[in-house]
Amino acid sequence: MSDDAARQRLRSIQRVVIKVGSALLNQPDTGLAKARIDELAEQIHELLEDGVQVVLVSSGAVAEGLSRLGMRRRPSRVHELQAAAAVGQMGLVQAYEQAFAGHGRHTAMVLLTHDDLANRKRYLNARATLTRLLALGVIPVINENDTVATDEIRFGDNDTLAALVANLLQADLLFILTDTDGLHEADPRVEPQAALVSEADVAESRLDEMVGEGVGALGRGGMVTKLSAARIAARSGAHTLIASGNEPQVVRRALAGESLGTLLVASVTPLDARKGWIAGQLRVKGDLQLDEGAARALRSDGVSLLPVGVRGVSGDFSRGDLVRCLDPSGQVVAQGLINYGSGDTAKLMGVGSGAIAERIGYSAEPELIHRDNLVLLD
Repeated sequence: MSDDAARQRLRSIQRVVIKVGSALLNQPDTGLAKARIDELAEQIHELLEDGVQVVLVSSGAVAEGLSRLGMRRRPSRVHELQAAAAVGQMGLVQAYEQAFAGHGRHTAMVLLTHDDLANRKRYLNARATLTRLLALGVIPVINENDTVATDEIRFGDNDTLAALVANLLQADLLFILTDTDGLHEADPRVEPQAALVSEADVAESRLDEMVGEGVGALGRGGMVTKLSAARIAARSGAHTLIASGNEPQVVRRALAGESLGTLLVASVTPLDARKGWIAGQLRVKGDLQLDEGAARALRSDGVSLLPVGVRGVSGDFSRGDLVRCLDPSGQVVAQGLINYGSGDTAKLMGVGSGAIAERIGYSAEPELIHRDNLVLLD
């Protein structure tokens, strides 16, 4: 595919995760670069007006805290970093809330640790909350929870966090805003004439030879982490665009198809990637016995599995676990990720979706298994 064709594809994205680095948001002497935050908020507001859902993954809390505390260099002790993060998070929240309020928009601060996304139940809860915020037109502002994270659970950089969020929400694009104009064929600080890579398949091995290990005084991620993040995002089919946040209106211009930065292309669609993962899983936690109508609907129509079509439940499983769907003869029809634990699923057998809350006291989802999380096997 030509570079122009790939760029034009960006004009049709529906959901984007935008990651903003510390180097763009912090000024060494005055703290947060509020003018840049205001400009970014304006661009995101315009995207929302166009129907694009936006999640913002923002660095800057630690750096803002260091500025407020008068500390010029990043400390090495974890508790000092956590203290700085606690102080700086307040400034970061205030800056984003004020910037988006000027456009009549609400923001939501979401702090995550690696454990939140490694734990399947927390993963599903985070996805449900973020999806609801997006449906409400709210801009989630996500940051690593530096205040409580330890070396064992911290992401290590917000590039990785942003990629995992792109996976979590099945975003179409991960947009990494940095202080460089993209990925070059060599380190431009050493070779100023090094050519910019406009587009490449994210899996190309030659990219590994191009990235450097550099990292700024306030940030933790260099180009090597951005390439790694792009490959993580590609697992769920998200493309990655690395571009300079110093470029005026860079988000709007890039998503309008202008050739800016480096576009790293994923080779699969989000749904194909997700369903491929589900189909390849062997650790099934339970079985659902379906009636003939439900089995037929799954096979012929590709619909979600509703509780009304279930006649039996076996196994001990939790929300988000992998379960099989069996037809009345015992043949495996499909497998997927279930929205309710085994105890609640047993109570919901044969029940209409509208009666879920009445039966078990709450309603997480109207489906037992959403069709996006369900793969046919026969």
